[in-house]
Amino acid sequence: STGGSQKPEGQDEMHPFDKRNIHPEISRVSMNLFNDGHYSQATFEGFKYIDKKVKKLSGLSKTGVSLMLDAFKEQNPNIQLNDLSDESERDEQKGFSFLFAGSSSAIRNPRGHEVGNLDTVDRCLDHLSLASFLLRTLDERVAP
Repeated sequence: STGGSQKPEGQDEMHPFDKRNIHPEISRVSMNLFNDGHYSQATFEGFKYIDKKVKKLSGLSKTGVSLMLDAFKEQNPNIQLNDLSDESERDEQKGFSFLFAGSSSAIRNPRGHEVGNLDTVDRCLDHLSLASFLLRTLDERVAP
């Protein structure tokens, strides 16, 4: 069951979260909101979860953009995504600091400050796919 969504007769489609392979931790905080049509709130909760996880792993007390830029910085990062052994790996670390920070600024923050539903179902799924990608990247980190 997808929480009351209407399906045409004879079709037993998989949930959009399964089609998109949404990370289980994102599903846990976002699926009920998504199923109830609260797409912006589902997105907000998914990215809020990432913020809290980065904060916990990094030991930093910041949130949002400054948290992400500090946690994933190139020199002595609190969260190290790879071995940082060559320019390519250092570039990857730097790029992910921007992806985490940018998603916090461009996706999470507007949904934390605005009232009403900003998102369509497809936009929500795109955002949660990005959140899942970031969370899987975090799951594969080198340290801590």
